[in-house]
Amino acid sequence: MKDLPSIPKRVGAIKFGLLSPREVRKMSVTSIITADTYDDDGYPIDMGLMDLRLGVIDPGLKCKTCGSRAGECPGHFGHIELVAPVIHVGFNKTIRKSLRSICHNCSRLLLEAGKKDEFLAQLDNSREMGHLPDDIVNEVFKEARKTKVCPYCSAEQKEIKFEKPSDYIEDGHKLTPTEIRDRFENIPDEDVKVLGMDPSSARPEWMVLTVLPVPPVTVRPSITLESGQRSEDDLTHKLVDIIRINQRFQENRDAGAPQLIIEDLWELLQYHVTTFFDNEVSGVPPARHRSGRPLKTLTQRLKGKEGRFRGSLSGKRVNFSARTVVSPEPNLSINEVGVPFEVARQMTIPERVTTRNIELLRMYVSRGNEVHPGANYVIRDDGRRIRVSEINKEELAEKVEVGWTVERQLMDGDIVLFNRQPSLHKMSIMAHRVKVLPFKTFRLNPAVCPPYNADFDGDEMNMHVLQTEESRAEASILMQVQENILSPRFGGPIIGGIHDHISGLFLLTRNENAITKTAALELLRKSDIRDLPDPASYSESGEPLWNGKQIFSQILPKGLYLEFPAQACFKCETCKKKDCEYDAYVVIEDGEMLQGTIDEQAIGAFKGKVLDKVMKEYGSEAGAKFVDDFTRLAIRGVMKTGLSFGISDEDIPHTAKVQISNLLNEAEERVAKLIEAYEAKELEPLPGRTLEETIEMKIMQELGKARDQTGNIAGQQLGLENSAVLMAKSGARGSMLNLTQMAACVGQQAVRGERIRRGYSGRTLPHFDKGDLGADAHGFVKASYKSGLNPTEYFFHAIGGREGLVDTAVRTSQSGYLQRRLVNALQDLEVQYDGSVRETRGVVVQFKYGEDGIDSTKSDYSKPEAVHHLVKMVTGREVV
Repeated sequence: MKDLPSIPKRVGAIKFGLLSPREVRKMSVTSIITADTYDDDGYPIDMGLMDLRLGVIDPGLKCKTCGSRAGECPGHFGHIELVAPVIHVGFNKTIRKSLRSICHNCSRLLLEAGKKDEFLAQLDNSREMGHLPDDIVNEVFKEARKTKVCPYCSAEQKEIKFEKPSDYIEDGHKLTPTEIRDRFENIPDEDVKVLGMDPSSARPEWMVLTVLPVPPVTVRPSITLESGQRSEDDLTHKLVDIIRINQRFQENRDAGAPQLIIEDLWELLQYHVTTFFDNEVSGVPPARHRSGRPLKTLTQRLKGKEGRFRGSLSGKRVNFSARTVVSPEPNLSINEVGVPFEVARQMTIPERVTTRNIELLRMYVSRGNEVHPGANYVIRDDGRRIRVSEINKEELAEKVEVGWTVERQLMDGDIVLFNRQPSLHKMSIMAHRVKVLPFKTFRLNPAVCPPYNADFDGDEMNMHVLQTEESRAEASILMQVQENILSPRFGGPIIGGIHDHISGLFLLTRNENAITKTAALELLRKSDIRDLPDPASYSESGEPLWNGKQIFSQILPKGLYLEFPAQACFKCETCKKKDCEYDAYVVIEDGEMLQGTIDEQAIGAFKGKVLDKVMKEYGSEAGAKFVDDFTRLAIRGVMKTGLSFGISDEDIPHTAKVQISNLLNEAEERVAKLIEAYEAKELEPLPGRTLEETIEMKIMQELGKARDQTGNIAGQQLGLENSAVLMAKSGARGSMLNLTQMAACVGQQAVRGERIRRGYSGRTLPHFDKGDLGADAHGFVKASYKSGLNPTEYFFHAIGGREGLVDTAVRTSQSGYLQRRLVNALQDLEVQYDGSVRETRGVVVQFKYGEDGIDSTKSDYSKPEAVHHLVKMVTGREVV
């Protein structure tokens, strides 16, 4: 029989039901009657909570049910016979609805026969369609509750109230679990079906427990502490409580104790069973350890971030992974990751020994695990695993033969997965090639920071070493960094120049017009350039000179044609191809940059037009090479020209300061006039606004205008030669608003989009007059950061800043939860090879992915020029 091939089976259906007392007893291997666990010799007590029939966790013992030893025995259920029935807390809602829907006298469902048949037909139909019958069942409960007199025995129905956690009160009398169970037992099978249950696998009375299943020992193992004492699992603690109360209940009842004591013990038994299932029921104090820590019972094991589903199934800790701090290394390619020696020596890749690699793998084994690259383990063809050590390495190396597997250490060129949390999109985990380097941090090219949203202020990242050939092939084809330069969200590059890269190329292509041959070759030494083009000019001594545009052209692929206005051009309204006053209109012909300036618009992450074009016309390999080339060129360029930024960069002349001060005083006067008009009831309210809203809006408008004007004055004084302005204009970092606030005026502090109002009654701070609507009294900061804020300005600034911090924290948690819900809702959608989107059952969600079937990373249609071109092709008209 063993040799017969196994016949594949398909799951026809999954049916959920309730465990009947009979079934609990049937699956149980023993009744548990004693609360003790081990005897004085440390041997499990018979019919105790650690009975050998429930499974074994101690080495040397054999399970009495299946005969297996610890580790092999899966564990077996036991049961506790409850002296009195108790409510299962998980079914409170259903019990309440069911009690209100059946007659208290005859237990029939409070619906007439015709109505029952109608609902039964709907339920059958719903199940055939594969839908959940919840809505129909709720409708049954609603209809039955409306009936005040039983249509079968004419008994008048009483109101049943529910009090947390599990009390059902009918007409002032509390129903005992026994009474509830009796009512449910009398419900006929045909009525149970209308309640949405299948009487063969779920009867309502089974929601009231008479037998409690005891989970196997393997589910609640005890641990031995250093002192030799045993510490029991939380579930075992809870089961001990249940057994003890159960016994006390029995003894008191048999001894004829007063009803009050019996009821108290019943309540206590109910409490322990409730907290065994769920220790966080509202209205029930949680069961605690002596230390005060709440017990972690069944529900807590399953739900939440640390629970079984999210903590052990959806995501879990894995082997072959490393985590450490990341630091920058601009000389690495974007496809590489620097891995510390310490990590490379621990991480291994299994290599199957063949006739071709046997000598190489023997060499790794003979090196042992101390010298890198060596081998850490050898797996024989019979599956036995041997650790390579200094003692056995030579002997093992000789024994290695074809068919064995050598777990060699991580080496240069191996492909690994690299990830930064939180992983919010697919580019949060990408494949990199290993470069083993000294020191203790992962090294990363700064150009790859945007997709990971990484910076180097202490961020940690995870590396996963792939263990199979298939996974390595998949990772290099689909997940390598160069395959993810273009983002599927907007079709443009998400990897590209940032910060220094943009400043460097901006300075190089804008200012550098006299580069000697030595300097030119020094700039290009990291790129594989064969020869320089003809010089752009000659010095007075006749030495040939090149300009920055020519140097940049050396890393552009031949045949590249592109024209666009650079970022600095947006202020220049008369920008024409040839006569832009900023030299900002970029023209590239046949891979040669003829005019313009390279800034964020050309090579930046999220914007880079040149990078986008290179990727789409020349492919991912050329794109990755271009990123590597321009980042290295930019860094060497910025080192050549120099770019420093300090406190003196915000210095503006005294005349400008006077100008700014006058401007702010004038704004304050205008605000004062507005307030006067408001107080004299002469102010015209804006359409749809009250007078109070109008004055606030007008004051905000005046003060906003004043701040912008002070910024313009400061910007003109600083000029494009200023490092800070240069960075803001080129898009490297910061904005003109940052500079305005540093050099001229910080401006209005706002809370929820309004001026600051809250504080003392009628005023924001005690040293303002009541009802003062002036700029100072409501958070306008006249000072610049450089001049320094006065105490009230500082206070208002702190109020405004707090909102930003709170906002960020709230947004992070909300968007994280929203992302989680979306991912869970959409996790089984798949784009099929025919371009449709379907879920696991094959139901079509979209006939064409994204409704248009377009891969945004291969399309230019998101660009306005392309849309205009398309419209012209279709309609024959120009788009104005």
